Amino acid sequence: MKKQTIAIDTPYVRPDAYGALAMPVYNNVAFEFDDVSQMADAFCNRIKAPDYARMENPTVTNFELRVKALTGAAHVTAFNSGMAAISNALMAVVSQGKNIVSSKHLFGNTLALISNTFLRFGVKPRLRDLLNIEDVEEAIDEQTCCVFLEIVTNPQLEVADIKAIAEVAHRKNVPVIADSTVIPFTETSLNELGVDIEVVSSTKYISGGGTSLGGLVIDYGGYPSINQRLKYELLVNLGAYMTPQVAYLQTLGLETLDVRYQRQAANALWLAEALKNVNDIRSVNYVGLSDNPFYELSQRQFGPTAGAMLTIDLESKEHCFRFLNRLRLIHRATNLFDNRTLAIHPASTIFGFFPQRQLDQMDVRQTTIRFSVGLEAHEDLLNDILQAL
Repeated sequence: MKKQTIAIDTPYVRPDAYGALAMPVYNNVAFEFDDVSQMADAFCNRIKAPDYARMENPTVTNFELRVKALTGAAHVTAFNSGMAAISNALMAVVSQGKNIVSSKHLFGNTLALISNTFLRFGVKPRLRDLLNIEDVEEAIDEQTCCVFLEIVTNPQLEVADIKAIAEVAHRKNVPVIADSTVIPFTETSLNELGVDIEVVSSTKYISGGGTSLGGLVIDYGGYPSINQRLKYELLVNLGAYMTPQVAYLQTLGLETLDVRYQRQAANALWLAEALKNVNDIRSVNYVGLSDNPFYELSQRQFGPTAGAMLTIDLESKEHCFRFLNRLRLIHRATNLFDNRTLAIHPASTIFGFFPQRQLDQMDVRQTTIRFSVGLEAHEDLLNDILQAL
């Protein structure tokens, strides 16, 4: 079946007692067993049955199985936020004395997690230019526990050659973990490019309009010990499992993901092309523009769409603030891939705690505004931008 069909019609693990077409919300914590032997088997993972809602819940399991069917993954685990998914995936591979090879071009909290939080526990960051394969290869040694990257960086919109990075990492038996939030897994197969673990903020496209926080770890099975540690150590001990209410909302979002994403990506491309011709805008950055330096690589890796995030640069930080304050339709907000179009000044918000020297190293400019393009009529979005300018 095509992915649009799989997203809607993946069957339940067990038939619903009342024949409900939408998986009900199992708003409970405990599950009863027929006898003590069955209970022991469930708790020790000898049979597949929910034992306690902190580790497994039927509503969440249904969501995980749909994602598994869509991606062809060996295992999928749902968490209560995108950052929880990233942190748990990385904690499944790190240990004291190890290092993570990554980039300075990361979302602010992800960069802080790798550069600060893990460093306090003896895990060293090795931040390299992921566009330079020789640099990546030189950074990987016997203490490297993974290579971590964003498939399209936020907000720099940089695209690395994933297949080349994976080939280098796998020669040294190092897994590749990739954040694919910017372009959904319905559009591309990262496993075919060599990604071993895919992490996604399901808060974004999947939630269906910013309804709920969530995250996914999509494990393609190349390193079985990772899923073992994730499921039977971290999920149990850290308690970051997705709630059934969120799983219900995000399952509904998954059913309309493709149609919403196609509209958002088309809107973003149309808007980027229109903004290139506006004199007051110094530059427009969108991977889907044919003159973008990453256009051909993006097309080869992710297909014909390029996501719904674009940036523009104005003359100064002051111009950015005045522009944002004059917007009437587009919302000043920090989420990505809501149904509504959102705008933010990344340097003073998402990266607001970083000193200017570090912002310069990360290529986060004071002149940049980031747009998350929604489902509105693109002419209305353009008119709002023009009046604000």
